[in-house]
Amino acid sequence: MERLFDISMVFSQMPAILKYLPVTLELAVISMAVSLVLGLLLALVKIKEIPVLKQVCNVYISVIRGTPILVQLYVTYFGIPLILKYINYQYGTSYNVNGVAPIIYAFVALAVNQSAYNAEIIRASLQSVDKGQVEAAHALGMTYFQALKRIILPEAFVVALPSLGNAFIGLIKGTSLAFVCSVVEMTAEGKIIAGRTYRYFEVYVSLAIIYWVITVIIEQLINRVENKIKVPEEAPALLKEEGEAS
Repeated sequence: MERLFDISMVFSQMPAILKYLPVTLELAVISMAVSLVLGLLLALVKIKEIPVLKQVCNVYISVIRGTPILVQLYVTYFGIPLILKYINYQYGTSYNVNGVAPIIYAFVALAVNQSAYNAEIIRASLQSVDKGQVEAAHALGMTYFQALKRIILPEAFVVALPSLGNAFIGLIKGTSLAFVCSVVEMTAEGKIIAGRTYRYFEVYVSLAIIYWVITVIIEQLINRVENKIKVPEEAPALLKEEGEAS
């Protein structure tokens, strides 16, 4: 009688799945990097309250956060080729619609989705910086962008790191949906193996263990970075004591 659950298969098929770990990490890292840039731009527009652009950003964030990432992946996968076909027809260009790599669609969808969430994280972090420091920077003759680069962003990064770390972990798990764009990453490979062996439960247990281990490793890395860059709580007290002693 065939065993209902073969635990040996859980571990024996992990190497085949892990061959596609670089694809998963590539999707997550590049999408996160692009989403941080987009999120920063969105956050600055909202903070500076630029007319029209602020309303556009609000609608963009609302739409992206209000629709499932799976739907956004489908819209990107089928929408970009339609846009390219329209451009070819309208302007007589010759973009190769079929020549776009499937992973590009996944990059776009994941980056756009994550940018809406990062925008709110970054906006809250930027606004947490003491306004007195920004005013002091202006008094020294710095422009807003100089103050942003030298003072605001470094301090905001410390505040935003835990939330951005959680967002990155969520993004890694979100890459498991990239198979809808015909991208073969770990989850897609797992589905292929399961379809070949008919051991679906064991395959998905393997995937769960792999994603869990990756999450734990990233959490530890983020905690280490956070501990290195955070300002000790006793620092203000020490500075005050030194001032009184002098």
